[in-house]
Amino acid sequence: MREMSLKDFPLQTYDKIRYGDTDRQGHVNNAKFATFFETGRVEILYSTENVILDENSSFVAASVKITFLKVITWPGTVEIGTGIIKTGNSSIHLYQQLFQNGQCVAEAESVSVQVLDKTRKSHPLTSNAKRTLQKLILVKQ
Repeated sequence: MREMSLKDFPLQTYDKIRYGDTDRQGHVNNAKFATFFETGRVEILYSTENVILDENSSFVAASVKITFLKVITWPGTVEIGTGIIKTGNSSIHLYQQLFQNGQCVAEAESVSVQVLDKTRKSHPLTSNAKRTLQKLILVKQ
């Protein structure tokens, strides 16, 4: 993806960095990056304002690819930019960037799939969900 800033994303949120997130070198452990990206994803997938989840369904992560660009240090916060790349029949493809002090420190691409809770099989997104997700599509420049 092109160089972006936090304001380029349709959804912007943040997370607090905890002392326990750090490793022996004082850097945030790379496993915590996945948790930060999850914070941004769930604000779309489980939003109470713009509901996209169908009844008796859940979202599962089908894939997550993280590219680490810089270290994150404690204390502070990280800002998370999240947008939709595309939607499928039951899948949502997301692109995210993680920022600390205005600099991009990591990027992620992920796919989440809506599944029925009872069968754990994929379940189509509703037309209303697809319309809601269209408002969160990342604009390519």
